[in-house]
Amino acid sequence: MTEATLALAQAGDGEAFRELVDPHRRELQAHCYRILGSVQDAEDVLQEALLAAWRSIERFDGRSLRAWLYRIATNRCLNYLRGESRRPQPAGQPEHGPRRPGREWSAEPWWLEPYPGDPDDLVPGPEARYDARESIALSFVAGLQHLPPQQRAVLVLRDVLGFPASEAAGILGTTPAAVNSALIRARAAIPPDQRPNEVPLPRSTAEAAVVDRFVSAFQRFDLDELVSLLTEDARLTMPPEPDEHIGPWPIARFLQSHVGLELRFLPARANGQPALMLYLPDPHAPIWRANGLIVLTLRGDRIQALTRFTGPGLLARFGHPRTLPED
Repeated sequence: MTEATLALAQAGDGEAFRELVDPHRRELQAHCYRILGSVQDAEDVLQEALLAAWRSIERFDGRSLRAWLYRIATNRCLNYLRGESRRPQPAGQPEHGPRRPGREWSAEPWWLEPYPGDPDDLVPGPEARYDARESIALSFVAGLQHLPPQQRAVLVLRDVLGFPASEAAGILGTTPAAVNSALIRARAAIPPDQRPNEVPLPRSTAEAAVVDRFVSAFQRFDLDELVSLLTEDARLTMPPEPDEHIGPWPIARFLQSHVGLELRFLPARANGQPALMLYLPDPHAPIWRANGLIVLTLRGDRIQALTRFTGPGLLARFGHPRTLPED
């Protein structure tokens, strides 16, 4: 940020303002996503935050643009969560949310969405306790949704982004003591197994081998091979559906209803993890139609979780075609 660019932005130059904020846009979007768990909600809130920043750029004191933008975005996220109860519940879904007493960590929130791509351009600060890949992992983002909003924001600001307690307090409009207290409670609430363990490196040979085995087994309808790929505590979930299948054999019984179907997969990346766009044949035309995204959470050379997503906007975000030709 140069003083000249800031002066132009504060004088009403929209291009100068974009020059100031564009380098922070991607990390701010990921920040909103972590707190909200939904890419669509994150995009909407980020647009509101940037509009608010544009309207108040004249009052920016010039000290730390990044912290100033994070303060606006974080508070917009918290405002959104305060009004979350007014968000329409999907038809047929039980009432549940991140603050429901007694809620299990294993149950994923219905609004959870996959984040496209890898976190290559997300760089944590020196005080961060999570690296970029851990901080965007699907299980971590799902786990965050079970924390009260203030604790969620504090954990992300301190342990994901690495802001010092004093800066986090300034962003949240509170005191360092309150930040430290909320952080202790948030850390205590996150089970150890929410941290990635023995995960193959992204795009590595080891990761590709597991994915290839999964695709091959599914396309060959080899149920035994599919079961052998799953860890003992493997989970299959399909947000926003409330159904959850835990363990190799319950998952196998569910998969059995799909074994025998013709399937095609295109590779994808979501939350820094391997993913597959699923295509099914159209019974009325010589094409294959997209039928959802499967995100694979790996542990060593096996699969710990399969999370299937569908819904509007999925194909556009991941850049995949709606249909494939028959050949």
